[in-house]
Parts: sequence; structure tokens; C-alpha cells
Amino acid sequence: MNTSPGPERLRLSGALEISRVLTGLWQVADIEKDGAIIDPETGADWLEAYARHGFDTFDMADHYGSAEIIAGRLLARGGDPRPLAFTKWCPAPGPMTADVVRAGVEERMQRLGVDRVDLLQFHWWSFQHPGWLDALHELAALRDEGLIAEIGVTNFDAAHLQVALSDGIPLLTNQVSFSLVDRRAAGPLSELCARTDTRLFAYGTLCGGFLSERWLDQPEPGDIADWSKMKYRRFIDTIGGWEAFQGILRAADAIAKRHEVSIANVATRWVLDHPSVAGVIVGARLGERVHTDDNMRLFSLSLDAEDQARLSEAFAATRPVPGDCGDEYRRPPFLTASGDLSHHLDTMPLPHAAQDAPHRADGQLVLSGSKWEDIAGYARAQRVGERILVSGTTATARADRIVAPGDAGAQTTFVIDKILAALSALGATAEDVVRTRIYIVDDADVEAVSRAHGRVFGAIKPANTLVVVAGLIGGYRVEIEAEALCRA
Repeated sequence: MNTSPGPERLRLSGALEISRVLTGLWQVADIEKDGAIIDPETGADWLEAYARHGFDTFDMADHYGSAEIIAGRLLARGGDPRPLAFTKWCPAPGPMTADVVRAGVEERMQRLGVDRVDLLQFHWWSFQHPGWLDALHELAALRDEGLIAEIGVTNFDAAHLQVALSDGIPLLTNQVSFSLVDRRAAGPLSELCARTDTRLFAYGTLCGGFLSERWLDQPEPGDIADWSKMKYRRFIDTIGGWEAFQGILRAADAIAKRHEVSIANVATRWVLDHPSVAGVIVGARLGERVHTDDNMRLFSLSLDAEDQARLSEAFAATRPVPGDCGDEYRRPPFLTASGDLSHHLDTMPLPHAAQDAPHRADGQLVLSGSKWEDIAGYARAQRVGERILVSGTTATARADRIVAPGDAGAQTTFVIDKILAALSALGATAEDVVRTRIYIVDDADVEAVSRAHGRVFGAIKPANTLVVVAGLIGGYRVEIEAEALCRA
């Protein structure tokens, strides 16, 4: 057994040296959900106790109750090293102008009482609205201006993280769910991190406290009032239910007893040992429970081949969580505290609205605002009865800018999002697509383009044609058109 004088630290960038166990403040919102607000100075006292033990890196968000204000009071006290406050900005989809993005960042600065945000992490609900990429470019400009030290994202899948990176966004981190129960981040996201400078922050590592001795060999819980446990109970159900989860818990318990540590230590160490992971986020129930002593034991733990084999055997008896990281917020099954988010997503604005088609009583069309639609006289998409035809679509962002130049796979992801947005405006979904046609300029891009297409249409399997052409106007690497038949 190794010994460690304190929490592991990591130089994440020139501006940031972090504790590899970050203290998460999402439970502030749960504590305050009935209207009782934590006194900011008292809350700062609680955070200062974590910082004294070396757990001086705090993670929060604009919607975590008064967490930013509490952290701001802590920052005002100084300290050596100065604590770090990482926060998130989670705007509703809409036009992401320079003024909108600046206002979002300045609000974070005001609540934290700082002139520069240590790490601004950006969350976006629906990639069908292209404003997410506009927002990231505006955040990059504010980073250059000095209002942000570093930029991260939250709940981005590998495909959209690749779009952002290929489009030149200097992303340092991506915060995603990662645990013994939810192992999606060990797949495509980790592979992308291995090729880039982006690292992962892992949350949900203890599944809201389910990964602990308290739940070992216990009966399945009934009603749960805790938001965090409501969410991770859905993950447990998805992997096969309570008994499947108990298999993982028993394996972790056997390892914990072998090393004289806790189940939480084993669960956290397993995630920390992944090369893509910069740190894990362990939630703090301020004023109620402090786990610094137990977390310290984590740094004396090393999992060996026998431990890994025991966990792998337990994993094999469960089902994997479907999809990629972040899908739980964007598509069924919605693995969130409230469950079904379709009502929430349905209220989000689309980038373009349908309008009546001229000269056709039963037609509708969608215009994307491209200057070429008026010059050439065409629509992004047109619906006639149950049939929808989507014009050839390229990876074009605001101001006719080429997205992710040189990366055909990333361009394909962006293009398909645009196609799905046009279909949504006309009352259709990806499941209604019956044909796609893909034009590429280099046969070396076939696999990357096909994988991006398969990520969306793999289970739908529309008819498809892929053609290598001599060139595409504007220097794009891929152009796609689609056809859908709406269901009754």
C-alpha cells in the first residue's frame, strides 16, 4: 500500500493546478429547494474546511442555488494556494451573440466576485440549434480578453466535442458521468482525449451515494426524495436493476476489504486511473456530511490486475448504459432526476421555423437564412404531404463560415444536426428519414463520414448512397441530402 501526504494534484494548464478530487456543489440546490438559503459566510466556512485538507477545487453552476455566491465568499478570503472555482453556464438555446455570451460570463463573475473565471464550463441542451458553436467561439474571444482562464464543456458526446476541437475551440475539459455503473466515457470520449489535449472531469462517480457500504446487500429502496439518488437509480435500472448493481457493489466491497479502504475509495480510484480523467467530482452535502478523511484514503490505494479482473467480471453481468455521454439529457432513456425530458426539449426553440410554401396549398418549407437560398431559389427543406425533401447541406455556420475545415467526420456531425433541425421544423424526426445521399471529395474520409452517419442512423438504416466527387463548391469535404416520410 502506498502512502500519500494529501490529495493528488494535477497541473491542468499553465493557469490551473487542481486537486484531482473536486468538491461538487450541486447539492446546494437540493438543500435550498424548499426556499431556505444557506448563509453565504457559513457556507464559505464549510468550503474552507475542505480547502484546509487540500480539497481546494470547487465545481458549481449557474443553477446550483447560491453555490456561486458561497464560493465567492470563500475566494474573497484569499488563501495560499488560492481555491479554484469552476462554474458552468447553461443557457437556453437561442442566438448566441457576443452580447448574450458576455452577459452570461459577467453574471458568473459578479456572483463569484472575481475579475476572471477560473474555468467556464458550457452546457447546451440540443445540438440541432447551432448556437452552441457560436457561443463557444464567443467564449474563446472572452478567454483571449482575459475574462476566462480556461474553457470547458459539460455533457458533450465525442462527436460534438470533436466538432468543437476541429473548429479551433481551445477546450480544456469535458465534464461527464463516469462510474463503475456508467462506463460510457471509457469509449469514444477517452479515445478522443488520447488524441487531443482535452481531459475529462467525472461526476456521478459514487452514483449519488449508492456506491457505498450503506447499500451493500440491502433491499431495493422504495420512494427516494433526494434528487441525486433519483437520477442514479435510473442508471441502476438501466444496467439491469438492483441485483445487477449489487454484483458491482459486492465486487467493489471485496476489493475495499482487501486494501482496507471504503467502497467509495475503490469506485473513485477506478475512475481516476483512466488516462483521460483529470479529476473526479465528489458532491458535498454542506453542513451535513464531510468525507475528507475517507477521501484521503483514496490516495493510498492502487488497484492491481486482480482488482480489475474482479470488476470486469461484475461489469459483464450488467448491460451498458446506451449511447454516449450526455445522451441522457437529449434522448430516451432520459436518465435524469425527473425522468422524461421530452416536454422540456419540445419547448426549446428551433433555429428556423416552417412557413407555407408558395404556389402549393399542401406544402411547407424551411429557410436557413443562407444567401444562396435567394440567389439560387431553393429551400433548406420542403414538405409536400407526408414527404420531406432536404437540400444538399454543408457544414456552414453563422456568416457563411466553414465549420471544422479539414475534418469530414466532424463536418458530417454538424450537417446531420442541421438536417435534423429542418426536419423538426416540419414535424419529422431522424426515425422518419428513409434516404440519405452523401457526397465527399476524398475516399480517405469514407470511414469517418460513415461512422458519423451511423451514430445517428445506425438503428434506423435509411437507404443511402455515398459518392466521391471531384470537388464541392466552397471547399467543403462533405455534403448530404435527405428524404423523410412522416408517420401518421
